[in-house]
Amino acid sequence: MRISVNWLKELVDLTLSTDDLAELLTIAGLEVEEIEDRRQWAEGVVVGRVVAREAHPNADKLSVCQVDVGQPEILTIVCGASNVRADILVPVATVGTYLPKIDLKIRPAKLRGVRSEGMICSLSELGLTKTSEGIHIFSDDLNLGTDVRPLLGLDDVVLEITPTANRADAMSMVGIAREVAALTGASLHLPEIPPISVKSSSGKLNRPVTETKACAVYVGTVIENVAIKPSPEWLQTHLQAAGMRPINNVVDITNYILLEWGQPLHAFDRERTQLVAQKEPLTLGVRFADSEETLSTLDGQTRTLTAQNLVITANEHPVAIAGVMGGSETEVHAETQNLILEAAIFDSVVIRRSSKSQSLRSESSTRYERGVNLRELETALNHAIALITELAGGTVTEQVIADNRPDLSQQSIELRLERIQQILGPIKTETGIGQIEAVDVERILTDLSCQLTVITEKPKVWSVAVPSYRYRDIEREIDLIEEVARLYGYDHFCDDLPDKTEPGGLSLEYQLEGQLRELFRAGGLTEVVQYSLVKPQGHEVVLANPLLAEYSALRTNLLDGLIDAFEYNQSQGNGALNAFEIGRIFWKNTDGIQEADSLAGIMGGDRVSEGLWAKGGKATEMSWYEAKGILESVFNRLGLSVEYQPDAKDVRFHPGRTASLWLKGKGLGTFGQLHPQLSQERGLPNAVYLFELNVSVIIDELKQSELVTPHFLTYSTYPSVARDLAFYAPTSLSVAELAQAMSKSGGNLLSNVELFDEYRGESVPEGQRSLAFSLAYQASDRTLTDSEVDPVHNQIREALSSQFPVTLRS
Repeated sequence: MRISVNWLKELVDLTLSTDDLAELLTIAGLEVEEIEDRRQWAEGVVVGRVVAREAHPNADKLSVCQVDVGQPEILTIVCGASNVRADILVPVATVGTYLPKIDLKIRPAKLRGVRSEGMICSLSELGLTKTSEGIHIFSDDLNLGTDVRPLLGLDDVVLEITPTANRADAMSMVGIAREVAALTGASLHLPEIPPISVKSSSGKLNRPVTETKACAVYVGTVIENVAIKPSPEWLQTHLQAAGMRPINNVVDITNYILLEWGQPLHAFDRERTQLVAQKEPLTLGVRFADSEETLSTLDGQTRTLTAQNLVITANEHPVAIAGVMGGSETEVHAETQNLILEAAIFDSVVIRRSSKSQSLRSESSTRYERGVNLRELETALNHAIALITELAGGTVTEQVIADNRPDLSQQSIELRLERIQQILGPIKTETGIGQIEAVDVERILTDLSCQLTVITEKPKVWSVAVPSYRYRDIEREIDLIEEVARLYGYDHFCDDLPDKTEPGGLSLEYQLEGQLRELFRAGGLTEVVQYSLVKPQGHEVVLANPLLAEYSALRTNLLDGLIDAFEYNQSQGNGALNAFEIGRIFWKNTDGIQEADSLAGIMGGDRVSEGLWAKGGKATEMSWYEAKGILESVFNRLGLSVEYQPDAKDVRFHPGRTASLWLKGKGLGTFGQLHPQLSQERGLPNAVYLFELNVSVIIDELKQSELVTPHFLTYSTYPSVARDLAFYAPTSLSVAELAQAMSKSGGNLLSNVELFDEYRGESVPEGQRSLAFSLAYQASDRTLTDSEVDPVHNQIREALSSQFPVTLRS
């Protein structure tokens, strides 16, 4: 919302400087994002008269002008505008003037051999329009040398504010004026609107409203014999300061009322509307659109309507999207003579959905979405009618009304002084620390136009009636308390912390999750964060009111997003993506919608991006064991012993190179190679590896004290004793099972088990493989002897023979 300070001064006695006003509004909750000082745009630009104009001797499109700016000497100025001529009043930028909108400082210069001592300006060069066909020509008789800024509305400062969604009243100049008056105690000067004499309906215009919940009130006013012409300067200036483009007097008046009162209006050309309606009498209706109905809107687009669009109809033919935008077939144009002026209150939820379904937002829809004042519609409408009759010469001939507004007069809120003091706490006063008093509460709420009735004196309790323009955001006692704090000034309240305040900290779960992130980053993976919203495939949790159809479902896993990211990364020439993500996933079951944290990763390509010269300039694909080693390094750092078992359930994984991960009998997740067919379809390398882990299983295990607080184990200073163990084993028997059995049988003396050879081929029985392990025995307090190692080694051999169908070779 753009606030013109000059316009604001017309509505309230404002004595604050611009900076102080901006600070006051920001502290009160209406944040000022930008201060636009328009006074700097034309500083040094004055009114001048073109005394004579001659063609430039060396350029066909340039003119040499003699310009009088009220100084003793006549200025010679070279001008390139086609509309320059003698005896016109124009804005002249004198030497030394800086024009910030075009970043130009005026200096004496020679243009094609003729000296120029200034510049005759267009409105675009002064920042008032984006483009101009020529220089600006003043129509009034003005004193030469006069500062042009007051004449062009450039003696103003504009504040760009961002009201919160609940402050619908702050979307109008009158609302801001009321706020400033309440904050400063200044007097309001709202426009005096003369009474409007309107005839009752003659039957030529009807207004059946079938959707009374969507449209609380609808007023149609017929104004005949209007003259469409440009608006007066003061009206154009107000609109330009608010960021709107002047069009014609009628349309400008509807926009002016929207900015002043926050009440959207729309003007229809009556004859064009009757033409669309096709027959008499003309009936304006409000209903929801039928599917596949179309409407050409004022922005030049033909829109296909949906059942969510509330439309204004003329004899059942759509002529406007209610509260959003009018139709081009019924717009006011240069030959318009008779109007139908629409004023209505539409439901905020209905307009929000309608606007969103068409991806179309307008100044009107923005205000309807927040909520328009139910009780000031007639005031805004009568002001618009008064301006139209004054500036366009129209006559009001007929008005029809459909009114279904609720009665808000009986609504009141009980407010307790004790509760105010309890919530807001102590305040700083001139005499020290105190409490906010009843007189302060009554003053603040009275300034907000609330009506207070005392219910009890001790304790002090009021019944508060809220003004109609604040009924949407002041509904409870706590809302009134917030208003008291806001207008009293947050800087007047003590900022001491409560007595029992304790310093905050990260929860154990959050710390452990952070440790997980750190370890995967240390392992060489990049952490990524992707959208939780995905395109629905049929089994996800679907949002009831999505922002976009492509992001209308909640993700059920992280791997799909990582595969897409890997593919995109490679398509952009960035190589393989080694990444992980910790995020929330969602799914549905018989108990309803469930959610949990998940950890997933993807790896592929050469981990070393530099030094390819040593490999012949070609990157080396990551092996299954390298990818598994990254996972193992994280598990080892966390002190977790994870078991791997063959798995082929997930169709995204290679059926022969995938393992399910288990932690003390609990399912931890899955690790394996991407399925070759999926790799080929996506154009990915053959060696791409994935893992997906259940974060809660890891966190629950890490919560154990011995893992949360690591304990140092003394390194043994004595040498280890190595023994090798080789045997034939079935190919279906996993190395993990064998290593686990050896570790269990070896007890405390067995410090390490490592596979160093696997062989399949000649002299190896069919269906088996030859495995060779290196076993290390070590004690922390002595050097082990053969007599100590041999019994343990034999015990391991016997355990393998008894537990598995293996044939020992050594």
